[in-house]
Amino acid sequence: MKLYLVSLGCDKNLADSEHMMAILLDAGHTFTQNEEEAEGVIINTCCFIGDAKEESINTILEYAEMKQAGNLRFIAVTGCLAERYRDEIRAEIPEVDILVGTTAFADIAEAIRKNEDRFRSIDYLPKLTAKRRCFTGTPYAYLKIAEGCDKHCTYCAIPAMRGRFRSVPKDELIREAGELAEAGIRELILVAQETGEYGLDLYGKKALPDLLKELAAIPKIRWIRVLYMYPEEITDEIIDVIANEPKVVKYLDLPIQHASDTVLRRMARKTTRKEITSLIKKLRKRIPGIVLRTSLIAGFPGETDAEHEELCDFVREARFDRLGVFAYSREENTPAYKMRPQVPVRIRKKRRNAIMRIAAQVEFEKARECIGRGLEVMVEGYLPEDECLVCRSYMDAPGVDGYVFVHSEEAFDSGTFLPVKVIGAKGYDLMAEIVE
Repeated sequence: MKLYLVSLGCDKNLADSEHMMAILLDAGHTFTQNEEEAEGVIINTCCFIGDAKEESINTILEYAEMKQAGNLRFIAVTGCLAERYRDEIRAEIPEVDILVGTTAFADIAEAIRKNEDRFRSIDYLPKLTAKRRCFTGTPYAYLKIAEGCDKHCTYCAIPAMRGRFRSVPKDELIREAGELAEAGIRELILVAQETGEYGLDLYGKKALPDLLKELAAIPKIRWIRVLYMYPEEITDEIIDVIANEPKVVKYLDLPIQHASDTVLRRMARKTTRKEITSLIKKLRKRIPGIVLRTSLIAGFPGETDAEHEELCDFVREARFDRLGVFAYSREENTPAYKMRPQVPVRIRKKRRNAIMRIAAQVEFEKARECIGRGLEVMVEGYLPEDECLVCRSYMDAPGVDGYVFVHSEEAFDSGTFLPVKVIGAKGYDLMAEIVE
């Protein structure tokens, strides 16, 4: 059949979606970029926070209307929403034909062939053999190195939807990365719910340093970026690899969530403000030029004005290069759901906005400090009307950070690396010119 695929939510979901596409292509199906031509639609959903849940539900309802109009033969819903709310979807959206859970996506072709739901234990790890296809057209790809999470933070429902932490065997990752490189991928972005624990369950040790070294040996890969590493999992060995392996970019995502020790304890986080501060200093000393990104939660249950101000002070002091903030989302079946008092939604959003203003000022200052600096950038696109290349440097992860806009009368292929000099800054973005 001719299928249309919608991938919602995080980059880990995108990796799952691309694996599903490979499986379905191998089964003889085709894909279209025009939903009006599709016989069936697959919606890979997210429900990590309330906004993601709403987007997933609205997307399903949109295609349910198309099916009612006679334009679709079937709708398959996969991913987190299918796993967490299967009974509700069955009861309230009868247009959905097939539900596939988070750990059963490798069964998607069989589910469609038999027109039946597929769920497996949430601790199951799919065995993936089909050659992955990237449908984004970008020179980068996300390599999901593990599934699930053992952290059990009190605000998070991921362990209930994705199961315990389990690493993908290293040989499978090296094979997949090699296939991606041959297909034109130049940047690998390593993702998991928590990347720092990689290998502990399989090899009895944290094996991320070994994995990074083996990925760096793949000739056509130029950049390797690591996301989502909890502060307590960062070892000296990991720091050494980031510092000394040229292909591993000097960029690290540290989701710390807060800086007040009392809030961190209520979140069941494993670090204190002092430990986080010490780690930041260590990373900046050991890896000159490193870019640090973090994510924070504003308005966690019980957060006082004083705790919020403590977080604001920390953001000013730490001067993260990149920072994102979420207003706390109250999720069913999590310990934080029942915590009292719940901060009113209006105040959560107000506190989020206050932190974002502080972070933006820091990021704008750091962007201006880049003027005059030489960088290597990777081309992602071209704006012919502006004679401008759309690029990224090592300092920016796709989708969440800024761009480097490079003046050029000539278009370059996506994935081309160029030396440039920064000549200006506008907000989060940089302007540059090619260095001959």
